[in-house]
Amino acid sequence: LSAFAFGTSYFSAVIFVGYAGQFGWKYGLAAFWIGVGNALLGSLLAWWVLGPRTREITQRLKATTMPEFFGKRYHSEALRIASAAIIFVFLIPYTASVYNGLSRLFGMAFGLPYEVCIVGMAVVTCIYVVLGGYIATVLNDFIQGIIMLIGIVAVIVAVLAGQGGFSEAIISLSQIPAESSALEGAFISMFGPDLFNLLTSLGTWGLPQMVSKFYAIKSGPAIKQGAIISTIFAFVVAGGSYFLGGFSRLFGDQITYAADGTPIYDSIIPTMLSGLPDILLGIVVVLVLSASMSTLSSLVLTSSSSLTLDLLKGKVIKQMSENSQVLWMRALIVVFVLISAVLALIQYTSTITFIAQLMSISWGALAGAFLGPLLWGLYSGRISKTAVWASFIVGIGLTVSNMIFGFISSPINCGALAMLLSLVVVPLVSLVTPAVPFKVKPLTREGAIDREIEHDLRAEAEAARN
Repeated sequence: LSAFAFGTSYFSAVIFVGYAGQFGWKYGLAAFWIGVGNALLGSLLAWWVLGPRTREITQRLKATTMPEFFGKRYHSEALRIASAAIIFVFLIPYTASVYNGLSRLFGMAFGLPYEVCIVGMAVVTCIYVVLGGYIATVLNDFIQGIIMLIGIVAVIVAVLAGQGGFSEAIISLSQIPAESSALEGAFISMFGPDLFNLLTSLGTWGLPQMVSKFYAIKSGPAIKQGAIISTIFAFVVAGGSYFLGGFSRLFGDQITYAADGTPIYDSIIPTMLSGLPDILLGIVVVLVLSASMSTLSSLVLTSSSSLTLDLLKGKVIKQMSENSQVLWMRALIVVFVLISAVLALIQYTSTITFIAQLMSISWGALAGAFLGPLLWGLYSGRISKTAVWASFIVGIGLTVSNMIFGFISSPINCGALAMLLSLVVVPLVSLVTPAVPFKVKPLTREGAIDREIEHDLRAEAEAARN
């Protein structure tokens, strides 16, 4: 269940409508490598490298959110508060991008105005998450993941059949010239017309809504099983989405273009699907709705829980009971969803015209701020508090300044640079600043951590009785 929740939180309308259309148009079938990168770097390697350590150390520290991990690992309430604020602020554009993708697809399928779709999805999300909670969300993620696996295969088969089959589609695609390359048949090339930018788009770590899936895993062996399941899931869903987008040039005479002649990337996938039979169009809508609802629920739960547990509890509200925590989380879910919906409405008429841009702002800020402190904090006992602050400043500073001044043309490349800087800045700053005392132990044998935690809980219960 955790593996499916990880995958369904990873992929949504942003991938299917925004990224698949944009990268498929730019790189042709080579965009499939982005899906492979999502599977190998974003899923398999994340489970291998982050999974066991995250599970063990968060349970040792009794940390239930990423801000709580930072606060306890680095002995700093200020870091905990700052990271909770970052999560709340920068998950909003991520959520808005999901609304955007869903609304465009619903508009194509049912002819509904964009604004009606946004408001409708906001209401559904509030009901879905407020009434369901975490366990219901994870169970729904599993069901929605099954739908996604079946749906993406059916859609690819249907779209290619409409182009005369796979061979005919490949032949037609090979005859389309690439504007930026002299390569013949660039869009069926293994590495496409622009290899460098293709590679900089692979993989993402450090997002709190995905890392949190490792906290709830019950046993060590489940990490290995989860790695396999989530990788296969990512390969089918992400690989299939980008593979479908690779044929987007075949629909170049049907998609919407901006005034300057550039394609409206978010219109590409809906255009490709608009000619499908009603039954397949229904499958597409359920597919993207499933992917997006699971992502939305994960985003709003992550944001509201961080804000409640890490900002309000014990600080703004000194005494907060379990019931009060739940009520505050539910109230903040509604606030978060409303702000995201408003941003999605504003974005529709702003200069940030593409879903991928909106999502990349969120992804770049969060992963750029958190990746270094998380990864180095799990594996090294020599990391300083100053280094964590430096990573926060670099990740947020680079993302926000690029939003304002635009010195890096692609927000996606800006996000990738922020992640790399975070990994470099943390150890470099730690060399010249005092480390926070923390003993990094070798991973315990399978089941040992569970027995150790059970022993600690019994000891705490005995002390409470005494």
